[in-house]
Amino acid sequence: MQKIDDYSLYLVISEEYGLGKSALEIARLAILGGVDIIQMREKSKTGNELAKLACELSMLCKEKGVAFIVNDDPLIAKESDASGVHLGQEDMQKYTVTGARKIIGKGKIIGISTHSVAEIERANKDDVDYIAFGPIFPTKAKNYFIGIKDIKEALKVAKKPLVFIGGINLSNLDEILKEGGKNIALIRDIIQAEDIAGMAGNFKKRLEKEKG
Repeated sequence: MQKIDDYSLYLVISEEYGLGKSALEIARLAILGGVDIIQMREKSKTGNELAKLACELSMLCKEKGVAFIVNDDPLIAKESDASGVHLGQEDMQKYTVTGARKIIGKGKIIGISTHSVAEIERANKDDVDYIAFGPIFPTKAKNYFIGIKDIKEALKVAKKPLVFIGGINLSNLDEILKEGGKNIALIRDIIQAEDIAGMAGNFKKRLEKEKG
């Protein structure tokens, strides 16, 4: 089973933010730049379109040795033989972690979104492989953000790898790293870059430098 290593660079791909680029094109360029994990998060495609795209991304990621995660839907994750599935707090009203695990099987990754230290404590009790925590900084996708004040406490409490997400860019990344954060997830700052591979490479180099 693939696992989330320290200093992983996690990219969430959504074509609605891709400035006309396809998810596959974004994924290829981002992998070239050093992305370790790709999540497919498409809100406006049909079930058939999602299944087709998931299979294509899954094949690409396997070929390149990158983890591929499907957002929200363990059935599509299973059908595409993805590395795993990511569940938001809202998604768990439809699929519990236990339910998702039954669908995708034991050797696969389950990630879960959290927005507070209390939610991390609850996630510790679930059969999950990583915990996303955020949004750390202001982002267009959410009308609130957590800030860096809880990062140390979150890291102390979490029993699974933490992935920090939300408004992260090259100018504020150091704030997370200084607090002890190791794994980061991005959307716009990579997929809307003129040079996607180059921008992914910049983030990866910074993480590698911290890793030492």
